Amino acid sequence: MVSLWWVWMAFAVALAIVEVLSPGFIFLGFAIGAAVTGALVGLGMVPSGAVLAVIFAVVSVVAWLVLRQIFRPKDGDQVKIIDKDINEG
Repeated sequence: MVSLWWVWMAFAVALAIVEVLSPGFIFLGFAIGAAVTGALVGLGMVPSGAVLAVIFAVVSVVAWLVLRQIFRPKDGDQVKIIDKDINEG
């Protein structure tokens, strides 16, 4: 099953859907890794399942690190802490 390109693409779509349902850009890196792996399988560029696993892992981690840099809070942008409730008089 891991040598079929459409399995990787279906996995990428499933991970992208999970990312939409969960906050934090956690699954998006894995979805990108699965899509890149599926594209490589579709082009016939990957010889074995072990190589596929390594490619998926490396691309997923790199994509996650890049997304982390893109979507991180900018310098000085912190979460606003509210000490007073709007209903307090």
